[in-house]
Amino acid sequence: MIETASPDERQLLKLWRALDPEQRTTLIAFAEFLCSKQPAAAPAPLPEPVPRPERETVVGALKRLRFNYPQLDSAVLLNEASLLMSAHLLQGRPAKEVIDELEDLFARESNSFNSDDNALS
Repeated sequence: MIETASPDERQLLKLWRALDPEQRTTLIAFAEFLCSKQPAAAPAPLPEPVPRPERETVVGALKRLRFNYPQLDSAVLLNEASLLMSAHLLQGRPAKEVIDELEDLFARESNSFNSDDNALS
C-alpha cells in the first residue's frame, strides 16, 4: 500500500538537495518550461468510487479510499493515516470516527492535488 519513489525520482530529489536556492528556482522554471511543451494528455478516467459500506474496518476503509483516490501519493498520506490507525488500534478510538477522519484526509489531499494540478495548467 505504500508507494515509493522511483529511481528517477530519488535521483532528482538527490540532485535537488544539492542545489542552492537560486539553482532550485532555475530548475523549477525549466521543469515548468518542459511541462508547457508537452501535449496535453487526457486525464486517466478515475475508477467508479466504491461507496462506504455500513460496517467497515479501518483497514478496509484505507483500501477503499486508496482505490477511490488513485491519483494521490500514499507517501504523502502515510504519516497522518498511521496516526489515525494507531489511535484506533492502541487507544481504542472508535472505527467510525477514524474512518470519518480518513475520508476527510483523502478528500483534503484530493482537493490539494487538484488545485496544484490546475495551477500547472
